Amino acid sequence: MLIAFLVFAGVNLFVYSPALRGPLISDDFGYLQSPYTRSLDTEALIEMFDPMGDARLYTGNYAPVHLFLHALERSLFADHLVGYHVVNLLVHSLNSVLLVALLMRSGIPRGAALLGGAFFALHPANVEAVAWISQLKTNGALAFSLLALLCLARRPGLAALCFALALLTKASASFALPMAVGLVWADREVVASRAWAWLGVWALIFALYAVTQLSSFGHIGSVEVEAFSDPIVHLRTIAAVGTRYLVMAASSVGVAAFQEPTPVGSWLDPWWLAALPLSFLLAIRIFLSIRARREEAAWWLGAAAAFAPVSQLFPFLIPFADRYLYFSLPGLIGGTLLCVMDLTAWLSPRGVPNVLAKATTAALSILLILFAVVSHERAELWQNEIRLLAEAARHYPAGGTAHYLRARAAAQEGDPEAAVESLRIAADLGMNRFDAIDRDPGFAPVRTSPAFRLLVRDLAGRLIERTAESAVTQPELLALARAHLERGETADAERALERAQLRKGPLDSVVRVELERLRRGSSVETP
Repeated sequence: MLIAFLVFAGVNLFVYSPALRGPLISDDFGYLQSPYTRSLDTEALIEMFDPMGDARLYTGNYAPVHLFLHALERSLFADHLVGYHVVNLLVHSLNSVLLVALLMRSGIPRGAALLGGAFFALHPANVEAVAWISQLKTNGALAFSLLALLCLARRPGLAALCFALALLTKASASFALPMAVGLVWADREVVASRAWAWLGVWALIFALYAVTQLSSFGHIGSVEVEAFSDPIVHLRTIAAVGTRYLVMAASSVGVAAFQEPTPVGSWLDPWWLAALPLSFLLAIRIFLSIRARREEAAWWLGAAAAFAPVSQLFPFLIPFADRYLYFSLPGLIGGTLLCVMDLTAWLSPRGVPNVLAKATTAALSILLILFAVVSHERAELWQNEIRLLAEAARHYPAGGTAHYLRARAAAQEGDPEAAVESLRIAADLGMNRFDAIDRDPGFAPVRTSPAFRLLVRDLAGRLIERTAESAVTQPELLALARAHLERGETADAERALERAQLRKGPLDSVVRVELERLRRGSSVETP
């Protein structure tokens, strides 16, 4: 497996080489400049792992291992971003090897398993999870999950520990629990009582984690989608999202940066209609595999369980993204390979020429070459955030990103009215960070115009409406204070800073300085 890892790492190094020069993008700033990843001292570690602390509220997820890994990276690499990118690349390569090992554990021949691992390594949808520094939570959580599944039969204690670490890296790792149930159910040679007892430990770990995670997610992660007040629209949207991911998994068609699909309002939507036969076929295959106690069921269950958290059953801010496929893809690969093996075994005794496996191998080999080319091209997008935004705008011309770019273009042309008009649409679609808009150098030509200042003031008001009651962490209270100051509400800003001072936390010194500055009549500056 060491040789396989070196090969995967070498190939990935070439495929992802353009992204190694990439800067911090979007969420990277929130994690790599977070007050909760500033150091690895005892106080910082307590803040990270405190299940009732502010760190979980700041990110909207209880993911202390993710924060710990970024804190460790910051201590090692500081501002040298290549190191962060290389870590992601190596973890992704490790995941490919672990997947190969798990596929072979399920009885898949080595050659087919290596092709499955290569399919995962080179899939264009995974570029986002590898090239985006802060997505260490995604590839890190999958690494712990695959290790847990590999250790389940022979080292159950270590497996339970790895499962806990996976959950504490990213909640999507919960897919490993139903997949583990499927593996134990299919293994007729295990000591049933012992195996099920350890799965009970997994379930207890998940239950304890879920209590903290749900409260963290409810703080800033969940959103209300007006269209979902109609349960039929909600159901159709979930089904359509599933179809999109299946098509993307099989062919990479549909990969894009910062995706913005809309709720499915029509009964004739093709994504929703395609979901009906696909769901039926998948359900039949799972049922037959479970009844026959084949490991194929475990892989399908893992894929379905990985889809559940991102299906929009519980809506969240980013409804669809390439990176969400990262956890479903291994299950889809394993289930498909085992299904092909089963079909091949069924056809052979009936005199049908055994060409299915060869045809699958040939088609997959061609697809891998295409995947490598596409992934290399997509890695180039991660050299510049504007290029990512432009691609998102091409795919979703009516989305918030497209309107944001139109606003920047209007600003560069010196047209504040047009810029503000597009910005208001973008804000309604979720791009409503007043401070980020105000700092964007693209709006420098119109920043002092009355229309632009009014927009910033209005967006600051929106933030106040959203967070006045819920803001509890020091970063949230500082943002709230700045929003009040933008609107000239100095008394409210002072109260927000006083609350932040009483809260205590990693920004104590910043809060003190900003409060003193405000009382002297100066403006609050963001930390």
